[in-house]
Amino acid sequence: MTIAYWCVLISVFMPIVWAGCAKAGGVRAGAGRFDNASPRDYLGRLQGWPARANWAQQNALEAFAPFAAGVIIAHQVGNMAQSTIDLLAIVFVVARIAFGLLYMANLATLRSLVWLVGLVSTVLLFVLSA
Repeated sequence: MTIAYWCVLISVFMPIVWAGCAKAGGVRAGAGRFDNASPRDYLGRLQGWPARANWAQQNALEAFAPFAAGVIIAHQVGNMAQSTIDLLAIVFVVARIAFGLLYMANLATLRSLVWLVGLVSTVLLFVLSA
């Protein structure tokens, strides 16, 4: 399995990590015990960094499909060196981890710049495969 494919697997778990941060942070912040019967209601009541962790979770879910498709297409087309595919995938994962941390830290401008890095790495997987 290539490094890029491992990056796809890592990306599968990012939303789960951010959701865990949101749930644990909500309990510590006084939002009450996590309610698995209505998780979206609970997460919707969060404030501060736990709410931002939930938003990072949602964004990670949105970013996953295009990234995974880009990695798979880059492998299938075969026009790009494997080292380039791997590098772009690593850049995406690092950017997405930084994105989540910056989201929770409420550093909006820096978070947006890092988001752009992740987006560009995904777009390059498609463009350089053409």
